[in-house]
Amino acid sequence: MSKATLDAPAKAEEKVSPFLKMVLELGPLVVFFFANSRGEWLASQFPVLAEMGGPIFIATGLFMAATATALIVSWILTRTLPMMPLISGIVVFVFGALTLWLQNDTFIKMKPTIVNTLFGAILLGGLLFGKSLLGYVFHAAFRLDDEGWRKLTLRWGLFFIVLAVMNEVVWRNFSTDFWVAFKVWGTMPITILFTLSQMPLIMRHAIEVPEESKAP
Repeated sequence: MSKATLDAPAKAEEKVSPFLKMVLELGPLVVFFFANSRGEWLASQFPVLAEMGGPIFIATGLFMAATATALIVSWILTRTLPMMPLISGIVVFVFGALTLWLQNDTFIKMKPTIVNTLFGAILLGGLLFGKSLLGYVFHAAFRLDDEGWRKLTLRWGLFFIVLAVMNEVVWRNFSTDFWVAFKVWGTMPITILFTLSQMPLIMRHAIEVPEESKAP
């Protein structure tokens, strides 16, 4: 992949404010949590939602809608769809549709397991073939040397596998409400803390961007 190909989406993403990026990434999860906790109220206010089923099914339907909205807004603003949100969105639509169609919340509960296992397998599998695939995902955020990308890719690959295992443990052993709360208020803080813990590695392996490449 050429440098120009990588830089084009990177420059587009830089135009989007960090706050808006956070809203687009976390918004669907917040909608999911709110809809599950206030499902009965939503059903009473909007009878059409009651046709979906109980709170978890209403939350699933609204989660799918919020995810689609976030992807559409991201495309309108940047004319690109980041790989990870796109893959996650596809799994949300497939497993969400199965959840609503079969009225079985097991499918939406397995979604984080499937997505995180897939991301972990892709990153770790890429390393086996000498490819640090994380560089393609985070290219817009920072530049690292080859060793830095290899180490960061390995850590993120293992972290995704850990998240998959955690999701399996929680949804299989705790209530639906606990799983939803953990998905929003547990997984996200853990991911943020893990991301911050990688900053020393990023700083050690960061490379200077030539001034001419920063020019518009």
